Amino acid sequence: MKIEEIVLKHALINAIKHNGKAKENAIIGKVIAEFPEAKKDLEKLKRIIKEKVEFVNSLSLEEQIQKAKELNIEIEKKKKIKEYELPELPNAKKRKVVMRLAPYPSGPLHIGNARMVILNDEYVKRYNGKLLLVYDDTIGSKEKFVIKEAYDLIKDGLDWLGVKVDEIYYKSDRLEIFYEYAEKLIKLGKAYVCTCPVEKMRENRKKGIECECRKRSIEENLKLWKDMLNGKFKEGEAVLRLKTSMKHPNPAFRDRVLMRIAERQHPRVGKKYKVWPMLEFSWAIDDHLLGITHILRGKDLIIEDMMEEEIWKIFGWPKIEFIHYGLLSFEGVKLSKTEARKKIEAKEYEGWDDPRTWSLQSLRKRGFLPQAIRNFVLRMGLSLADVKVPLEILYAENRKLIDPIANRYFVVLNPKEIKLDKEIGEVKIPLHPDFEERGKRKVFVGKKVFVEKEDFENFEGKVVGLAYIGMVEMKENAKLISKEIDLKAKKIQWVSEEFVKVKIVFEDGSRKEGIGEINLLNVKEGDIIQMVRIGFGRINKIDKNKKELLIYFAHK
Repeated sequence: MKIEEIVLKHALINAIKHNGKAKENAIIGKVIAEFPEAKKDLEKLKRIIKEKVEFVNSLSLEEQIQKAKELNIEIEKKKKIKEYELPELPNAKKRKVVMRLAPYPSGPLHIGNARMVILNDEYVKRYNGKLLLVYDDTIGSKEKFVIKEAYDLIKDGLDWLGVKVDEIYYKSDRLEIFYEYAEKLIKLGKAYVCTCPVEKMRENRKKGIECECRKRSIEENLKLWKDMLNGKFKEGEAVLRLKTSMKHPNPAFRDRVLMRIAERQHPRVGKKYKVWPMLEFSWAIDDHLLGITHILRGKDLIIEDMMEEEIWKIFGWPKIEFIHYGLLSFEGVKLSKTEARKKIEAKEYEGWDDPRTWSLQSLRKRGFLPQAIRNFVLRMGLSLADVKVPLEILYAENRKLIDPIANRYFVVLNPKEIKLDKEIGEVKIPLHPDFEERGKRKVFVGKKVFVEKEDFENFEGKVVGLAYIGMVEMKENAKLISKEIDLKAKKIQWVSEEFVKVKIVFEDGSRKEGIGEINLLNVKEGDIIQMVRIGFGRINKIDKNKKELLIYFAHK
């Protein structure tokens, strides 16, 4: 084998391993190891390497792979990266671990919630334990409230992620239980009814001053408690507080609210109840009664940990293990179910599967696979550090999975017609460049094709390659120069005069219309494809009669 052939081989191998870009200094050692005589004239070797690397890098990744196949060059498959190993749970025993998901049903699960869901699921599976789904559907605030459809949307998201729950509970079914334990706290002298204005109590807590309500007897508090339950107080007029030290170093922990009055409608129980628990009180009771052994939550909920531990201590209940992780956010993405709901109500968003909600439903609609979400979460691991990650990391995990399964098709978003001097006839194009066994798609090309207007303007008057057709001079009336495509030439995609109309919905909600090759009518709704030079997307709707497709864009 000549030195030029050896250099080309290693340039192709290096490029394919690194997403289409070979590096000169990465292959020189490989070449010398295979052809030691090359050391005699290093300057000549460097010139050859520079020339071959420039040539290889001028090719697309698909063309590099095809060239390697033509030269019978074997590309070593990347070694499978060891999956991220989560740390062991403290004091965990096989078949004894019980964990819970406690989503607040103000909307579906979104990509930010996926971390909580998947980490719990992974641990329960590791220890052959039980996973409970506890809808945290207390009444909420006037701004952030429970919505009826969220229950089914949450369960749908869990099912899609492959998360199996063993038991399902609703906090709204357990109000009488919370009332029972609230009364026990009053009888133990650990809780009291406070009728102070909110502003006054807030100021007292800040200064560490006990209010007059704190001095009431157990009997007085029990009577006021019954008055709360019987509707004798209006919303904001009375709350039940836990007695903690008003000198506690953390003002937020001083006499926190356990129960409050809310007269709003609830989607499951209507206005049956007027007194509702704060989340940490309901957690403290249910985590014990439901037999939870390990609680996985964000580190921003430390004050809730303190409240739970305080209540367990009062009742003499054993402490449950807490495991924390840091905040995970995405660059350029704001995750807010409340904001999403408002925009859905205002008809700005099309629904909970609108790509701008970042719900699991929206990701499914765009062509994300549940395993990609799981792999992403495990890659982030369990760390106390707050992390803001670029979306490309999430996209990369999905790309690994969908790239092998997504067949390729031509789509032109801003078509410019060019006429050819002769009819081309039937063109055969691989459905996927890496899997010849998958077959080829056939396209009949007459004397007219459509290219991207930008390509036409950038290469007008220049000789370019029309992919799988041949070399042409880019003009409105183009002449076919050769059916053999020069590997060094710029290659552009096209759509023949028999086409389908394509509408693409992008991640920011914007829409673009264009045309696509007629073979797109052979795909199925739900299929994930790659639109050459545009990116991956999921076929959402096909109208074969009108020859129209709706595609939701995933990522490049």
